[in-house]
Formats: sequence, C-alpha cells, structure tokens
Amino acid sequence: MIVPPVGGIAGGLSLGAVEGLAQSGQSSAGVGASGEAGGFGGELTEAISSLEKTQDSASSASQALATGTVSDPESAVVTVEDAQMAMELAAQIRTKATEAAQNIFNTQV
Repeated sequence: MIVPPVGGIAGGLSLGAVEGLAQSGQSSAGVGASGEAGGFGGELTEAISSLEKTQDSASSASQALATGTVSDPESAVVTVEDAQMAMELAAQIRTKATEAAQNIFNTQV
C-alpha cells in the first residue's frame, strides 16, 4: 500500500523502501531498494523530521495568527490544518504498524 503525502509526513515513506528491506533482510542502516543509503530506517527518520518541521511551521503560523501579525490568515489556517492531518496520518501509521507487529508476534509457528 502506498500512502499519499499529506503535509509532508509520507513524502519519505515508500513501498520500495519497505520491499527493499524485506528482500535484502538488511537492518535499518542498510541500502534500500533504490540503492540509496539509509533504507527503511532512513526513510522513517526523514518522515519524522518532516512531521516535526510541519508541526513547527503550524506552531509559528498559529502564534502569528493569535498575535495578529500574519498577513494572510487563510494560509495560516491551511498550515495548521495540514499539520493536524499530518499528525493524524502519523498516528494511523503508528497504529497499523503496532497492529502488524502484534499479529506477527501472535502468529503460531
């Protein structure tokens, strides 16, 4: 399943990185499917960094909106909404990953 980018959170998460990790059996510091260094761990780190940047920009936009220093209130609201959607997407991805790990651990061999 490919997750479309929302607010930058899923921009770094790709199916190729996950497949490369699964096929090669390498750790998160290995080489991904596209030959890039970092693999799945690097992609996950980039996605979390992107989420943090989105949250920081939303925080500054909301502060500017609250103090009345923003020139375009609509863009500030859009920035905050994008950050909210990105955080919801990250939470859903975390929940799905946790459920998948629990299913793997509960699988009888």
